[in-house]
This record gives sequence, C-alpha cells and structure tokens, in this order.
Amino acid sequence: MDKRAKILVVEDENDINKLLCNLLKNNGHETKSAFSGTEALMYVQNEIWHAILLDLMIPGLSGEDVILKIREITNAPIIVVSAKISKKTKLELLNKGADDFICKPFDPDELIARVNSNLRRYLEFSIDKEKQKNILSYKNITLDIESKEVKVGQTIIPLTAREFEILKLFLTNPNKVFSKSNIFESVWKEEFLDADNTVNVHISRLRAKLSSVNNNEDYIETVWAMGYKLKK
Repeated sequence: MDKRAKILVVEDENDINKLLCNLLKNNGHETKSAFSGTEALMYVQNEIWHAILLDLMIPGLSGEDVILKIREITNAPIIVVSAKISKKTKLELLNKGADDFICKPFDPDELIARVNSNLRRYLEFSIDKEKQKNILSYKNITLDIESKEVKVGQTIIPLTAREFEILKLFLTNPNKVFSKSNIFESVWKEEFLDADNTVNVHISRLRAKLSSVNNNEDYIETVWAMGYKLKK
C-alpha cells in the first residue's frame, strides 16, 4: 500500500489488540484501539476510518450488532478477526456487512495481505467516486472541475477562465434558465449593469467553441426575454 490508512482495531483482549496495532503500524498504517462494541461505534460515529478490524466476542454491543450499525455510517471494509467460525455464521456476517475474515490464531503476513487487499479495493473505489464528483457532463460535453479540461466527444476545447465558469454554471444546473444578471453575478462576482454586453460576447464565443467540433450541434439556446439555458 502506498497510502497510509487509518484503521480501527476492535478487540477486548489487550495483548491481541496491541499485537494487531503494532503489525499495522509496522506496515505504515495509523491505528486506534477499541475494547468494546460501544466504544467502537463511538469512534466510527466521530472519525473517518479506512478499515475496521473487529473481534466478534466483545463486551457492550455484540460484534454482529456493531457490523450492522457501522454499515449505517460507512462503507469502509470490516474485517472480522475471530476464532474459527462456521460457514453459516460467515454467510450471516457477510449478509450483515462484513467484508472478510481472519481466523485466530492468525498468520501476521496473511493478516497484512488481507488488510491491504481490502484497503486497496476500498480506496480505489473511493478515489473513483471522488473523480466522478469532479466531472460534469451534458450530451457529449464533459467538464473536469479539477483539471479545468473541457471536451466535446474526445476533442479538448480550450476555454478562457470566464467561459469555463459559464459552462460549469450551465452544467451544474442543466434545466435552469439563467438571466444575464444571473450569469454575470455568478461568474464575475460583481453587480450587473443592464447596458453591459459582456455576457452576450462570452456566450457567443462559448457557443462557437463548443459547436466547432460539430457544426450541427448548438448546446446553448437563447430563451427570449429571459436569458440562456442548455439546449435539449
């Protein structure tokens, strides 16, 4: 793993808890110990975790109840570390939200490998979701908020900073009609003056750039006496 993960270790036997924490720390991760189901849930409610190692036989809330309650809060992988359990119990725990099992006594190398495997899937999934949140799209237009890149199909369209912000405004609210004052005050962050032709000029340039890839497609329409919106 090339990312330092934050892992909650839920185990009521102090020696085992300490052993697990040391193994994880020696492999570059940050850990915190919890010794009961109630304490574990409190930490999950108040902090962000990338994985939870959970013993089933813990005081307070049972391990099974902890799994259900954790799943209401986070999708971070829950790895059950427990004495050998039956296939039926494993299936029940998987249905309740557990992701993996490590049997006691455990092999340290296998434990780290399983933890890292679960972390890799979870963190990559989280990064993919984060990337998706940064992408706005409409028809064949895609706008990357983070990289400031705009594409029509596979063609990159070079936009000025103002043109980019106008397009982002439209893509964020694809069904809304924006008046010239809406656009100006949102993008320029200044009071709009009726005689100002700035918005019209920028909209015209933006339209031309977007249509340059496909002359048959007009992405922005003028709504008479109201303003502009994305064309359906």
